[in-house]
Amino acid sequence: MPEQTTSPEITGEPAETAAGEVKSDAAVVRDALGVGIAVGLSGFAFGVTSAGSGLSVLQTCVLSLLVFTGASQFALVGALAAGGNPYTAAAGAFFLGVRNAFYGLRLSQLLALPRALRPLAAQWVIDETTAVTLSQPTRRAARIGFTVTGITLYMLWNLTTLLGALGAEALGDTDSWGLDAASPAVFLALLAPMLRSTTERVTAALAVLLALGLLPVLPAGVPVLLSALAAPAVLFLMGRRNGSPGDTPAMAATPTEDGR
Repeated sequence: MPEQTTSPEITGEPAETAAGEVKSDAAVVRDALGVGIAVGLSGFAFGVTSAGSGLSVLQTCVLSLLVFTGASQFALVGALAAGGNPYTAAAGAFFLGVRNAFYGLRLSQLLALPRALRPLAAQWVIDETTAVTLSQPTRRAARIGFTVTGITLYMLWNLTTLLGALGAEALGDTDSWGLDAASPAVFLALLAPMLRSTTERVTAALAVLLALGLLPVLPAGVPVLLSALAAPAVLFLMGRRNGSPGDTPAMAATPTEDGR
């Protein structure tokens, strides 16, 4: 997700956006609803894919209610559908979901929610809520964006998951509909704007090559885990090129558009 490295002071008062205009609460709500509705509807694809992989309607709905992170959910049911070991499938889903913990570290400072609300808010810390929250100019706007996106997406994702699971039988062969590509497409749409530097693009490309290359020879779910090795490999090679294997800050030598 994009990082707000040069944002204005975050307070409870209205602030000007980069365009010099004050962003109203209505504008924040509109943006948050747009993201929540657009992504929430893809829960239907997960419901169909999950039911097609052999999970029951109850198991499918519990996954969306408790896990609530699309990439991890699709990784889990995809590995199971491919005949993968349940533990391997769960491990792949877990590692994909680890990124949300890092989002939480940033959002906890930005939102500054009361302690009693933090466990509830943690359930909504995902790609989409993070993107909407970090793009806001004030703490008030960030809280509104996070809340509206979280509520809209959670409700729609779970509702469409149920509809998809119930309608899987009526659709027949789910593979012929290509619904399993819906979540990866959404995930790539969110990821693409993050790949601003050459380092980030090379890392992403290497991860894809690793996953695709290992897919025919390793059990389902394992290639996704091993593709994470792309990041340390690229950092190591960059360090070697700059004269020191441990010189990972070399990434910052070429600032990107957002100043990183």
